[in-house]
Amino acid sequence: MYLGIDVGGTHTDAVALSEAGVAAQVKVKTDRNDLLASVNQALVSILETVPAKAVRQLNLSTTLSTNAIVQGTTEDVGMLVVPGPGIGAHEFMLCRDYHVLNGAIDHRGTETGFLDEGQARAAIDSCRAGGVRVFGCVGKFSTRNPLHENTLGQLLGQDADYVTLGHELGGRLNFPRRLATAYFNCAVWRVFNAFADAVEQSLASLGLGHVRVNTLKADGGTFPLAQARRMPVQSIFSGPAASVMGIIALCDITRDSVILDIGGTTTDIAVFVDGQPLVENDGIHIGSHPTLVRALKVRSIGIGGDSALSVLGETVRVGPNRLGPSLADSVPQGAALPVGARSTLIDALNCTGACSHGNVTASRQGLAEFARQHSIQPEVLAEQAVLAATQAIYTATQELLAEINDRPVYTIHELLEGRRVAPGRVYLMGGPAKAMQSAVRQRFELFTVVPEHFGVANAIGAALTRNTASLELFADTEKGVMFIPALRHRENVPRSYGLKEAERDAMNHMLAHLSEMGVFADRDNAQVTHATSFNMVDEGRTTGRNIRVKCQIKPGVAFALAGQGRA
Repeated sequence: MYLGIDVGGTHTDAVALSEAGVAAQVKVKTDRNDLLASVNQALVSILETVPAKAVRQLNLSTTLSTNAIVQGTTEDVGMLVVPGPGIGAHEFMLCRDYHVLNGAIDHRGTETGFLDEGQARAAIDSCRAGGVRVFGCVGKFSTRNPLHENTLGQLLGQDADYVTLGHELGGRLNFPRRLATAYFNCAVWRVFNAFADAVEQSLASLGLGHVRVNTLKADGGTFPLAQARRMPVQSIFSGPAASVMGIIALCDITRDSVILDIGGTTTDIAVFVDGQPLVENDGIHIGSHPTLVRALKVRSIGIGGDSALSVLGETVRVGPNRLGPSLADSVPQGAALPVGARSTLIDALNCTGACSHGNVTASRQGLAEFARQHSIQPEVLAEQAVLAATQAIYTATQELLAEINDRPVYTIHELLEGRRVAPGRVYLMGGPAKAMQSAVRQRFELFTVVPEHFGVANAIGAALTRNTASLELFADTEKGVMFIPALRHRENVPRSYGLKEAERDAMNHMLAHLSEMGVFADRDNAQVTHATSFNMVDEGRTTGRNIRVKCQIKPGVAFALAGQGRA
């Protein structure tokens, strides 16, 4: 039995399922001040139906790291930066304790300037005096030679609670993205690990101590909780990934399509090309900072079931503010409306007859009072609110499509060059999905599908998402070295070392690494996504080859729930 839990901004959804289908599902309100309490409540509810001994795996999608960054509850980080010549590292200053150090390594991994260890020790002492306990160490060409980063890690020693070394984040050379990724990885490390500790203690107390726990990543895959403890930055924006994988599990998508996950707070918009979700190949932005975190391409807007209604002039608006739950959810049956209560999109949908959610009487009373204040007929206000929400979702979708069609299209499997995306279907999921189906179909003028289990599709996606991994291998046959940055692996290779050997070694090391973590990875799901070999020439003769190979375990679901998706 697989468990999936998705901690959303409004609700925490949980499912238990097997290849036979969904055995149990639950939706509880998310306590934003105590996400663990929401996870526990969902688990307890699921275990009322499913015996603990039947559970073999839990996949968890959490907004914890994202919330910590948005709410400014991350901790101070000491950044030790070795840029070398040719770049103004101060332009990328991310925090107060940001120290640029002397030293240089060139693009081929040759040390051209010694690291100033005295300067480094002074920087470390300054950070410690300010109470800093977590550090990021980043050199510009550390993916070709991590010597300076490793030296900084040794200088920090056991006194640092946690250290992120830039070369461990992947093989790409983008220095600003590596800086930002290392910084955010350190900034959320403590809060994520405290949550992980509490989750493991809770599982043990519920008789689930034997369960394998994975965390969702932004790229549509999962990784073991032990690995997530080291790289919590990869769990940022994992909620939209759960949504996309849920649709893959529930529906057989074979064409260009739009995916809309309408939650309580936001609507997440994704696009499929030839049945495959698109990815941010270069990495997502966290705030204004571009990172190396590879993620599914999703646009989020502030339109959800609990989005507050407002009127500006004669225009009815929905969101982006969420001022509390809908009247339908917050007012008990027979109780009077609280003073100053605000109607939401769900209340408007109740009033149009699109759904009968919760306390419908409270929705109608509240909307009628709100309409009276603005001299609008209640029926007109409700209809205009639904139209406004649908139009906002449509406009954001068109903007996303225009952005996609202006750039190369990257799916989770490959680059599709010269491909123009033209969606032929819309898939809806999330609590308000069924109620919004008619309005979305009319505005998009496309066939619109709402799958079974649409309300917990994100939790289904979380439960079924496979473990993924990727790594990059570099070889310089003139120097006779091969290096895999993410694994800290370096070995000597002969001058005859070629691209085929590099592809073989990259795949073998990736699969072996997963095996060491206790993760089964089917070789059929492994693929080489990039392979290049350039001759190096000196004085008219070839002196060696510069080789780069990138491989991955393709994102996907363990199995599809056949027949679950329907219009």
